[in-house]
Amino acid sequence: MSFVICIVPDAPLRRDAAHRSEMVSQLLFGEIAVVLEETKTFTRVRCLYDGYEGWCQANQLTGISSEKLNEEVKQLSAEWATAIDFDGQAMHLSLGSSLGLLQHGKAQIGKYPISYSGKTWDPAQSVFSGEAIKAIAFQYLNTPYLWGGRSVFGIDCSGFVQQVFRFFNKVLPRDAYLQAETGELVGFLQEVTCGHLAYFDNEEGRITHVGILLNHDTIIHASGKVRIDKIDNMGILNSDTGERTHQLRIIKRYF
Repeated sequence: MSFVICIVPDAPLRRDAAHRSEMVSQLLFGEIAVVLEETKTFTRVRCLYDGYEGWCQANQLTGISSEKLNEEVKQLSAEWATAIDFDGQAMHLSLGSSLGLLQHGKAQIGKYPISYSGKTWDPAQSVFSGEAIKAIAFQYLNTPYLWGGRSVFGIDCSGFVQQVFRFFNKVLPRDAYLQAETGELVGFLQEVTCGHLAYFDNEEGRITHVGILLNHDTIIHASGKVRIDKIDNMGILNSDTGERTHQLRIIKRYF
């Protein structure tokens, strides 16, 4: 079994080994994946963090030894965008990028020397509270919606929720319908506290959307952009247009 690590701010994971293929997710800088298959220009990988699979452009990755996995300390970048010195050049990382292989702000990844002096976040030491959730989630406000995105440069609804929860050492699956299979049911909106997740379905009854509830009538979610809207027992009301945009299915708690 061989492993690779992402060496760009965000690397598209595509459904097939082609640049025109649909982006289904992303690897963020520092994330490690198992190699499943290789072509001349693409590598099919499985992300160690969430088990998601896809084809990644091979030159956006570099190989690492399995021994490196034991050195990970799970640190995340804690600023909206932070510069890192990568092989003598500046690279800007998204909030929530993995810094797990850095020791005292430095690392050698393959042939590339790396140094980082920005703020870090240790999920294992964080407290899952309403104020802490808001502090992380609000940094993503106005991030444009991007199907398959997981960064402040572009994000989708389930990627947004997954990344926020990552800061609190809570691993969620990548897609909204899979996230909906986790957690404990909450019966009514009136019972909600900040950090509960609301899931929404389409006309066929399939879960297609998720957001983080801030209280019993307000939600932050990625729809067009990361935004704050009103919610009631029927679903989400767009705060700009008054239009009902999503139909509420279930609410889950994770603490």
